Amino acid sequence: MRDVSETTGQRLKRLRKERGLTQVEIAERLGLTQSLLSKYERDEFRLNADLIVRLGQLLGVSADELLGMAPPKSVPMVQRAKLARRIRQIDQLPKRDQRAIMRLIDGFMQGAKPHA
Repeated sequence: MRDVSETTGQRLKRLRKERGLTQVEIAERLGLTQSLLSKYERDEFRLNADLIVRLGQLLGVSADELLGMAPPKSVPMVQRAKLARRIRQIDQLPKRDQRAIMRLIDGFMQGAKPHA
C-alpha cells in the first residue's frame, strides 16, 4: 500500500528531520553533495536502488518505508531535531565532559516537576 500523501522526496526530508540530521550531515555520510541531496528531497531526481538502501540504513527505515510502500515501524527516539543534534554533539565530547553533562542533567531532572 503506497502512501500517496507525500512524495518520496518529502518523506526523505521528513525522516531526515525527525532524526535531527541536516542535509550536509546526510550528504557527507553518503559521499554526496548537499545540493544533490536537496534535489532528491525536492523530487527533482529519483533515488537509485543503491541510494535507497543506503538512506534506509542511515535513517533506520526499510526501503519500503522510505518509498512509502509500508507504514512506519517506529517513531524516532528523539523527535526534536535540535535535541537530537545536541545529543550527537555530546557523544563526540571526551568522556569526562560527557559525565559532567550527565551529572548536570541528572541534577536538573531530580528537581524538575513532572507535567500533569
